[in-house]
Amino acid sequence: MIKESEVFINGLKINYKIAGEGPAILILHGWGGSSDSWTNTQEILAKKNYKIIVPDLPGFGKSSLPPFAFNLNEFCKILEKFISELGLDRFYLLGHSFGGAVAVKYALKYPQKIKGLILVGAACFRRKNIKKRISFLAAKIFKIFSFLPFYPLMRRVFYKIFFKKSDYPYFEGVMKESYLKIIKEDLSEGLERIKVPTLIIWGQKDKIKKLKEGVAINKKIKDSVLKIIPGTGHSPHLEKPELLTREILGFLTK
Repeated sequence: MIKESEVFINGLKINYKIAGEGPAILILHGWGGSSDSWTNTQEILAKKNYKIIVPDLPGFGKSSLPPFAFNLNEFCKILEKFISELGLDRFYLLGHSFGGAVAVKYALKYPQKIKGLILVGAACFRRKNIKKRISFLAAKIFKIFSFLPFYPLMRRVFYKIFFKKSDYPYFEGVMKESYLKIIKEDLSEGLERIKVPTLIIWGQKDKIKKLKEGVAINKKIKDSVLKIIPGTGHSPHLEKPELLTREILGFLTK
């Protein structure tokens, strides 16, 4: 049975869900996600004698908004205090998409605490290209027309055209500022310093984070294993949780 609880860290409420008993697996959701999106995976793994902990990261789900725009280091600071509050010693760390970036950052800072790292469609590469530069420049220029009465409709159409695969249009205030900080942090150079056992899981049809990124992460992390889930996009935990958990359990029981 999944239990829901909360802790307060630096004045922020951090909501989390916990289920099962056994070796701990901490799951970090993606941008725009929450602990709710991992319910199926959490239930399946908990039945296999693992303790599964899924927090709502600051600004998501039922957790508090950050007091200022967070970068990956700030998310890691809250995560480390959360781990301390729960008394976790050595555990498995799973991160999806943005949560994968946080997981990589944490594994680089605290490798001694990680028994194994699992990256699902992890957003580790944030290299700028001409298309991205043009899109964000166009967004700044477009704001000039914010005084027009039909600007909100124009804005929705604009973002649908220029940011169709981005979470940027769906957040406001401190979370939008956090998003802009996050996408500037490229982790490609740090991947080679990861020494903990690592499983990389990727959806074959992922259009948000292309499979070639998973292949590149696999090449950079020595002795890591890449598993591809066929017919699946960016969210295998929602599309095919049974296949996802099968790959996870195969890694955990080696």
